[in-house]
Parts: sequence; structure tokens; C-alpha cells
Amino acid sequence: MATYKIIPLLTMVMSMGCNSFAAKPTETNLSENARLTARGNNCFALQLYQQLRGEKGNLFFSPYSISTALAMTYAGARGRTQEQMAQALCFPTSKDAAQPRVESVPPSNRGQDARDTSGSPPRAGVPQAREPLALEDFARAFSEIIKDLNVRGGKSTYELRVANALWGQQDFEFLPSFAKLVEDQYGGHLERVNFVQAAEKARRTINAWVEKQTNGKIKDLIGQGLLDSMTRLVLTNAIYFKGTWASQFKKDETQDEPFTLLEGGKVQVPMMNQKARFGYGETDRLQVLEMPYVGQELSMVVLLPKEPADTSELEKALTAENVSKWLTGVHRQEVIVAVPKLKMTHKFSLGAVLQAMGMTDAFAPQADFSGMTGRRDLFISAVVHQAYVDVNEEGTEAAAATGVTMKLTAIAPGKVPVFRADHPFLFLIRDIRSGSILFVGRMVNPKG
Repeated sequence: MATYKIIPLLTMVMSMGCNSFAAKPTETNLSENARLTARGNNCFALQLYQQLRGEKGNLFFSPYSISTALAMTYAGARGRTQEQMAQALCFPTSKDAAQPRVESVPPSNRGQDARDTSGSPPRAGVPQAREPLALEDFARAFSEIIKDLNVRGGKSTYELRVANALWGQQDFEFLPSFAKLVEDQYGGHLERVNFVQAAEKARRTINAWVEKQTNGKIKDLIGQGLLDSMTRLVLTNAIYFKGTWASQFKKDETQDEPFTLLEGGKVQVPMMNQKARFGYGETDRLQVLEMPYVGQELSMVVLLPKEPADTSELEKALTAENVSKWLTGVHRQEVIVAVPKLKMTHKFSLGAVLQAMGMTDAFAPQADFSGMTGRRDLFISAVVHQAYVDVNEEGTEAAAATGVTMKLTAIAPGKVPVFRADHPFLFLIRDIRSGSILFVGRMVNPKG
């Protein structure tokens, strides 16, 4: 029996813009399964960062986009392939759903103890047995998050949209139940193309869809040669965000200033400056800044190590539990802020990374995606992701880093903190209502 290729394109992310004072959490009507799914996505986001941080230079990706494209693929997985995907992607389990609710800090801003409430078991030691949440329940939970983001993203305060699509070989039979589940819950309509006789035309068609969904920011996501006559299915996700700062930086206050690189050298970069009320907290080695977007529903969190040499230690400490702890100590106050203007595009091939995280069967001949066709004739051949970010005076994204066991220190009364992102930092862009991390980045050189 021939084995055909399935390609989930954990496609692109574009983000531009933000706003200014500390984000006060908002209430949400998401179900408990949706909250578990969001926490699981965050767990995956930061575990994926640990896999990617060894790359040199700047780094930017959308873990939410990756999770979404793979969630559609997961809808057709069965047996050990499904179990491995659930483990690697931190998808919730039936055991998670049965536990008493423990509020996570990102949406609620409450503290938490040393236990990991991300919705996935610890990675250390022998992997625990996991019984995945029923596929229909999981798909409905993921659907809640997608629909909630799209409804709120349609407001005039900011643009945020999530789009999904399936591209199947025109004469290849997919189970109606699979196609219906993906369309009903993920909004991914099955489009027919001809990979067998016109792979290049199919590539151009899919790339054009991605470019349109991302307002032209992601071009040529699928490179030449990635699709061929053995390709039978491509799953795509695109997420687009554009917002403005509630308190914009004034262009006449932007000036060239030195940015210290990891190796100690310096480059001159345009630094944006303002003094305003932001969410702020610090430890003995880390500063945390939160700047919500207009609408107070999304925010950028910047993690800035006080010394450039601490960047690596911060990256090691970047876990869902630690991010929650750091956000607990953020309070709204007046801050003097300086962040660099920047723009970057990053593209990844994630097949090897996902296999290293435990998703091995999905990329091998023994893959079981029989939930798509009724046969075990599909495997994942490639996972491609591309992201774009633009930071300027009207809208900005920023980032920073920190350490693991740092305790928050009190700010002296009357002292205005100074937050100067003039050396490497990490950044997150998150949805406050669900707690979902939409983007993750590392900036080590604004000049690339």
C-alpha cells in the first residue's frame, strides 16, 4: 500500500502594534475544557521555545498558529500517533478535565504554588500515561478559543483573525466525519487541488491564500519542491494581528542610541521613549513590563534581564509556571520606558523539532492517521512555519528575559522605575481573556 504525504503548514503570524497601561484581566465565558486547552497551548509554546532557543540571532514565532494547524492534523490521528501528539503538544487529557479547577495566572493574575497548572504532566523522568480528551470535546474546546478571538478581533479597536484551510488531492477520498469536524470546529474548509499532476500550481494557490490571510506579510510560505505527486493533504493556519498602543510613542522622541549585543559589542538603533503608566514588576535580576493593546484584551509582556549575560539563564527559566509567577508581581505604575524599533521575519522547518519532542510516529511509515481516510496511508512529511513582526511608534512588540527562582522585590515608594530595553530581551504577546500566548520572540540585535 502506498503511503502518502500530509503537510500541516503551521503557517504565519503577523503582529503590529500595542498600547499602554497594565492589563487588568477581563472575564471570559470560555468553558473549562477551553481553559485547559489554552493552558496546554502555553505549555507547548514555552517547551517549543526551549527547543528553538539554540538558534543564533533573533527569534520570533507563533506557538498558537503551530498548535492550531497541528490540532487539525490531530483530528485524524489514532492510536499511538494520537497519544504521542497529545503528549508533545500538551493537549489536555481526560484526567485534566476531571481535576478541580485551578485558575492560571495569565487570565486571572492570581498567584500559584510550585505545581505546574499548565494542563500537562511534567516532562522529567518517565512519561506519564495520558488518555487524550475525546477528539470531539477537544475540537469544541479549541473552536471556542478560535471563535472568541475572531469575534473580539472583528472590533474596531484592533484586528485579530485566525483562518484555517485544508487542501486535499482532488480525487483522494477523505472521511466525511473528518472533513466535517475540521470545518465545523476549526473553520477549515476542504479545498481540492491537483498535487499529482500540478503540484507547482497547487503550491502557488496555497501560498496566495496565506498571503491574503496575512495582509501580504507572509509570502511564499511553501518553498519549491515541498509538494509533489505523493502529497495528499496540506493543512494551513494563518493568524493576523494589528493593534495600536493606547499611549503611543512620539516620533520626535525616538533617537539613535546604543544597543548592547550578547558578545559585548554595540550597535546604534532607533530607541522609542516615553513616560507613562504600565504594568511593571521586577526581581533582583529581571524587569517585567506589560503593555496592553487598545481594548485591554491583548498585551505584550517584555522580560528584560538586568544584565545581558543573564539572557541565557532567563531562557532556561522560561516556563509556564515561571511566567505566571512573574506576571503575578506586575502592578500598574508610572514607568520610564525605552524600547527599540524593529522588524523581522523568521521561517522554520519544525519536523525534526517536533520529533525531538516525542512526535515520532507521525513522521514515519507507521503513522496512524486513519481518522482522515479510514486507512493508515498518510504521514507528515514537513511542518513549515513563518512569522513576521513590526515594532514602531504607533504599535510595538517587545521582549525580555529572566531567571527561574527569582523572588519579586518591592519598589521603593516614590521611585519611578526605568525600563531600558537596550540589550537582549524576550517578549510574549498574549490574549488576556483566555491566557493564550499568541507570539513568542527573542531580540538580540534590532539590526538583524
